[in-house]
Amino acid sequence: MVAKKNTDTAKIFVSASFNNTLINVTDDKGDSLVWGSAGSSGFKGTRKATPFAATTAVEKVVNKAKDELGVKEVEVYIKGPGAGRDAALRAIRTSGLKISMIADVTPIPHDGPRPKKRRRS
Repeated sequence: MVAKKNTDTAKIFVSASFNNTLINVTDDKGDSLVWGSAGSSGFKGTRKATPFAATTAVEKVVNKAKDELGVKEVEVYIKGPGAGRDAALRAIRTSGLKISMIADVTPIPHDGPRPKKRRRS
């Protein structure tokens, strides 16, 4: 069994897609400590993509990180276009953790995919 880590600072990665919201709490090195999602919180189908599901998932993960690991200060990295991104950030704010940084790490294509062939007439 792995020994429990006690860490004051952590990083929270929120990935909000159109279908689900994933939350991963890591230490400063990037090793995963606690994770969760709207699906693992009991939501199925289209309800996983709602802001309420994201809020519930974040509360579950953050409470586990605070209680078991002693996390007090976090850096938040948000990725994706989903409906749960704002709700997840609001839930982290209301959880009582000190937020030292918020970053949007959504990947942006600078060239995009190759265009379709020109239509023959």
